Amino acid sequence: MLETTYHRTTSVADAAQTAAKAEDAAYLAGGQTLLPTMKQRLASPSDLVDLSRIAEMKGISVEGSTLTIGAGTTHAEVATSSDVNNAIPALAALAGNIGDPAVRASGTLGGSIANNDPAADYPAACLGLGATIVTNTRELPAEDFFEGLFETALEDGEIVTAVRFPVPSRAAYAKFPNPASRYAMAGVMVAQTGDGVRVAVTGAGNDGVFRHEAMEAALSANWSADALAGVTTDTDDMLSDMHGSAEYRAHLVGVMAKRAVESA
Repeated sequence: MLETTYHRTTSVADAAQTAAKAEDAAYLAGGQTLLPTMKQRLASPSDLVDLSRIAEMKGISVEGSTLTIGAGTTHAEVATSSDVNNAIPALAALAGNIGDPAVRASGTLGGSIANNDPAADYPAACLGLGATIVTNTRELPAEDFFEGLFETALEDGEIVTAVRFPVPSRAAYAKFPNPASRYAMAGVMVAQTGDGVRVAVTGAGNDGVFRHEAMEAALSANWSADALAGVTTDTDDMLSDMHGSAEYRAHLVGVMAKRAVESA
């Protein structure tokens, strides 16, 4: 049996201080990744710092052209929020198709992006919408936050507290899910934003979520699925595993991108 000390914290400051005093602390949000990892003996933190009851990390608000979602907000809350559905319906739809009802009821936005699973959906939303990741010490654009497979710019003890999404003029997300896990084998977020067209791909890249610059250029010239007909995805950049080859995933990226554009 794993030995760990559990801490229930009620503020971000309390959580950070508790983690700093521990030998090897891990933050517990929805537990959808950490707890299975501990059960498999792949992680054995000395202390678990529970963030799930921190009120300041929860909630959804819209101010002007910015949608702000607390890091402790669950996928189910994002999916059913009237604010999210009115401001960025693509984001609500994305959240509503993560995992199954049990996962959506427990998993959180902050936990998902902090883990940065290469097949997770939220990283594509953050990168594709040009989001800003807010932590207890700083703010980071999504481009600087995601650094590779399961890697982010988070420093030891740093906590994601919220994510700010600029409201796009239009956006959509389409994914081809693994039938067992519901993780994306290829997921594409397309958006027309104040900074131009953005296309972010998750589930397919061998280095995690990435922007597809060739598709962005094509859609900037002509926002239509037809504009993507001649755009290819380099198979050298694609993940290849038991679920699908690099060539298969490259094909899926194109298909999902066209579906997203048509939906938007």
